[in-house]
Amino acid sequence: MTKTVRFAAEGGPEVLELVDVELGEPGPGELRLRVESIGLNRAEAMFRAGLYFERPGEFPAKLGYSASGIVEALGEGVTGFGIGDAVSTVAGFSMRNYGVYGEAAIVPATAVLRRPEGLGANETVALWGPFLTAYGALVDEGRVRPGDFVLITAASSSVGLATIDVANHIGAIPIAATRTAAKKQRLLDAGAAHVIVTDEEDIAGRTREITGGRGAEFVFDAVAGEGVRKLAEATAKGGTLVVYGALDTKETPFPLWFVPTMRLFNAFDLTMDPERLARAEHFIRAGVRAGTFRPRVDRVFDLADIAESHRYLEANGQFGKVVVTVGG
Repeated sequence: MTKTVRFAAEGGPEVLELVDVELGEPGPGELRLRVESIGLNRAEAMFRAGLYFERPGEFPAKLGYSASGIVEALGEGVTGFGIGDAVSTVAGFSMRNYGVYGEAAIVPATAVLRRPEGLGANETVALWGPFLTAYGALVDEGRVRPGDFVLITAASSSVGLATIDVANHIGAIPIAATRTAAKKQRLLDAGAAHVIVTDEEDIAGRTREITGGRGAEFVFDAVAGEGVRKLAEATAKGGTLVVYGALDTKETPFPLWFVPTMRLFNAFDLTMDPERLARAEHFIRAGVRAGTFRPRVDRVFDLADIAESHRYLEANGQFGKVVVTVGG
């Protein structure tokens, strides 16, 4: 039997329960890993609460995209991995079918990457998801160029911090937006060229001031909702406003009169395309080797405290990735 997180109904963090299940053996194309660390994602909190783009197909439901661990069993047809390999999972599957919150997990082998040399389990779950998102949006799809200004909302999140690193890596100029001044210096220390404190400054006006009046060529937004109107004003003529999250669950308008290009970024388009994922993996490994990509862990919880870890995640006070460790 394996201790695994399940929830019997959608709701708040209190619905998460640690229960014993019979995990079984991996099927064709799958592998089983002994989980060492789990990286929490906002998507999982939304899935638990019934606010995600997909809902559980049945209850009790599983959840979780990001885990690091050791391969302990291979399903039929799986190649490229061996028993004992240190690996991590990426969001390349549906949580209706798979979940990694537990002492062990069965996942598609196509959603597994080897752990970069020199990184531990906690660091690795803070690496792949955030940097795949940042690379996919800015480089793979966004074609951001050296010298472009990149405006980043929710900049102290794990994706926001990864986006600062990716922007600097390719020679772009990251502008970090944060709600209060409490994280301003930490964002500057993390590599932001400029920081906008949105409780005190007008984000559109300040962005135009920083960019010499033209606005940011690329705006990367985790919030959505009514705030996109101001972000559209902050976008340069010919620039792009990309929404990748929905921290604000209210309707998101399309501000036609402000911005020529506004679109969504869906990381699944990258993680479920083997060729694109392979290119992203090469890019991220190169950044790790160069020392310019720095996965940041904010706080570590124990698996037994999974509900408390979700409460902390939803309080929005973190600076980097919230991690849950398994088995000590």
